[in-house]
Parts: sequence; C-alpha cells; structure tokens
Amino acid sequence: MEIGILTAPFAGEPLEVVAAFAGEHGFAALEVAAGPGSKHVDIANFTQADAERVLELMERRALRISSLAFYTNTTPADPQERAQVIEHLKKAVDAAKLLDVDVVCTLGGMPVPGKDKFKTIEEDCKQVFPPVLEYAGERGVKIALENWYATNMQGLEHWKCMFETIPHENFGLNFDPSHLIWQGIDYIAAVYHFGKRIFHTHAKDTEIREDRLRWLGNQAHGWWRYVIPGFGAVRWGEYIGALRAVGYDGVLSIEHEDSAFGREEGFLAAKRYLSQFV
Repeated sequence: MEIGILTAPFAGEPLEVVAAFAGEHGFAALEVAAGPGSKHVDIANFTQADAERVLELMERRALRISSLAFYTNTTPADPQERAQVIEHLKKAVDAAKLLDVDVVCTLGGMPVPGKDKFKTIEEDCKQVFPPVLEYAGERGVKIALENWYATNMQGLEHWKCMFETIPHENFGLNFDPSHLIWQGIDYIAAVYHFGKRIFHTHAKDTEIREDRLRWLGNQAHGWWRYVIPGFGAVRWGEYIGALRAVGYDGVLSIEHEDSAFGREEGFLAAKRYLSQFV
C-alpha cells in the first residue's frame, strides 16, 4: 500500500508544481484532477505528446498516477448534458489509456428531480454507465465511484443497488470512509462486503462533535466536518487492516478538505500519520 494525494487543491497551478511538492516529500502517487480545461490533465484535448510529457514528469519525480479524477454529476436530467458526460468519461478513459493508468474516478450521479436515488440508479445510471464501462473495459480501464453521500452512492443499500443494476466487473469504488462514519454506517463492514469492488481509496477523516450533535440533532448541519486523517473518528489501523484483508494493495489518496490546515501542511500531516500503517 502507498500514500498519494488528490491534486485538486493545486487546481490553479500546473501539474509540475504538485509533482515537485509530492516528489520532494516522498509521496508515491498522484490522483490527477482531469476534466475539460484542467491544468493537470485536460481530457478534452489530451494527446500522445501530452501523455509523454506527463509520464516523463512522473518518472523524474519518482511518482506514479493512481487514477484520473473526473468528479462531475454523471446523471444530469438534460439529454444533451448527459450525452456530453458520457463523451467526457470516454475521453477520460482515453487519457488513462495513454498514461497507462487503469482507474478513472468519478461520481455516481445526483438524484434526478422527481426520482429518489434508487430509481435514479435503476433508470438513469443504467443508461449512463454501461456504454462507458464497455468502452473502458476494452481498454483495460476500471471506473471507480467515490461514495459521496450527496450522490446516488449515499449508503450501502445504494451501493448494492448500483452493482446489482450494473454488474460489470470493471465497475467499483473509490472508497472514502469519511462519508460513511458520520451517517453511522459501518465502514469496516463495508470494506469486507464490497472488497472486490474497491479499486481506489480516499484518505479523509471526519471529526464528529458529539456536543453539537446532541444540541442540534442528526438532521441538522454543523456537528461534523472533514479533517485530515488522524484528526477525526476513523479507526485507521483497523480500516487499513480490513483493506489489506480483502486484498487491496493500492493507494491511500489524501483528499485534503480540512480548513484548519494549510494546503501543504495538511498533506504532510496526513502523510506523517498514515505512514505508520503502510
């Protein structure tokens, strides 16, 4: 297992800047923000020459790319927008193939107006993902959904519905425990149950303010927040042990959304903490 970072906090700077930081401080991998217009990997205009430049940079900084990250609403209601999303996902797969990267991370879509999450999965995700998965499978690429609670991947019953509706073997998870723990969902049990679907992971923690929870109630906001690994409630040793037990040996990709830490400071604090487990 290795420690990497999601490059999104460096979105305003070229990939060379984040690669220099990551290489200098001993990170192993980059989850590269990739979308139309991205300064890191612009999937709309990505060429073989671009891939060669990126691969040379990775080699020079002793890094690898763990995945391309294209986080967008994959189930827009508008048919033209939906067709564009499918096209962009295929372009992300093309870029991954050029970079010899086998995972593209994205989202499971937002519930379509007038439908709940289960119906959106059964009707809309079923329309969007199969053509992308078939295209990706032909190129040796897997699609991993981050389980952000606001999307159709909120809870484990949603995951079950998604993978039963779309059972392609190259369809899986970018597993993030921070979205489960504050909901009261057993993230350790989730690892064991969905282990074969875990293609990538996010290293992000959640601080739960029990005093605020008891004051506000669990339907309110303001009693939990995302923090750097080690500063929240996730039991990282047990969690990483579970990942190992199900055969996961990939990246712990730090997703830095902790407002209490600066950009570089937060990544380095997370790395110091996680290093004891890998």
